[in-house]
Amino acid sequence: MTISFNTLSKMASVVTLGIALPVAHAADFDDFARVVSVTPQIEQVNVPRQECRTEYETSQRQVPQRQAERSNGGAIIGGIAGGLLGSQVGGGNGRIAAAAAGALTGAIVGDRVDNNDNNNNYNNSQPVYESRPVRQCRNIDHWESRTNGYAVTYEYQNRTYTSVMPYDPGSRLRLHVSLTPRP
Repeated sequence: MTISFNTLSKMASVVTLGIALPVAHAADFDDFARVVSVTPQIEQVNVPRQECRTEYETSQRQVPQRQAERSNGGAIIGGIAGGLLGSQVGGGNGRIAAAAAGALTGAIVGDRVDNNDNNNNYNNSQPVYESRPVRQCRNIDHWESRTNGYAVTYEYQNRTYTSVMPYDPGSRLRLHVSLTPRP
């Protein structure tokens, strides 16, 4: 190989002027490697979740019993009936006293019968049972398997390499090859 003096002087002038020409490196290129195996890298991750259910809670409270309205009809009818019966007994002023006593007794008996002894229930109370929903929640562990990468074993130029990659490359792996001389 013969280099002419002109070519040599042009190269020298370019170097001395400090002009840098783009140089293509023949040592940088893309190539493909054969994929030997791909192994997913799986990790177990705990993703807790909340589980809820509704239970019913029963409680008791006291409710005053409803007070019945009292009626005067029984006392009036009882008083009239007692007065009539009492007027049938005795004579003179005794008849008037017997009628008055019969009217009073008849009024008391008639009131008791008509109102069915409601006086005894005024202060009583009845227990009432109520059921209300109560939501119960708790956190439970939930384990999931997640793939966080792939261990790819590939062969290039009769040598075997392994790299962890974020995806499965398939049967071929594209490589960027860069050759640099060692000093």
